[in-house]
Amino acid sequence: QVKLVDSGGRLVPAGGSLNLSCAASGRSFSTYDIAWFRQTPGKDRDLIARITGADFRPFYKDYVKGRFTITRDNTKNMAYLHMMSLKPEDTAVYYCAARRQFEISFDCWGQGTEVTVSS
Repeated sequence: QVKLVDSGGRLVPAGGSLNLSCAASGRSFSTYDIAWFRQTPGKDRDLIARITGADFRPFYKDYVKGRFTITRDNTKNMAYLHMMSLKPEDTAVYYCAARRQFEISFDCWGQGTEVTVSS
C-alpha cells in the first residue's frame, strides 16, 4: 500500500486559486488511481475528482468541472488538485486517496488538509 500526505490547504478569498498536493510513499504509484475527496461537518466524504494511474484519465464531479484540475506526476509520486474560482461552498477538509487499479474502494487516505474560502 501507499502512504499519502496531503497539504496545501489554507484560507483563501472567494474567486481565488489554490493548489493542493498529495505525496505518496511506497512502490508502484502508477498502479494506483488517485482521488480527491472533501468533507464538511456533518456530511459524508465526497469524491470530487479522480485520475487513473497509467493513462491519467480524469473524472470530475459536475460542481467542480471547469474550476478544478487533478494531475499527477508518477516520476515524483505526487498528485495535485489545482482549484480556481473558489467559492465559499468549497470550504471543506480535502483528502487525497488511493486505490489499486480495478478495485472499487479507496482504502489509502491522506490526513486531510483544510481549505477555507472567505466570502
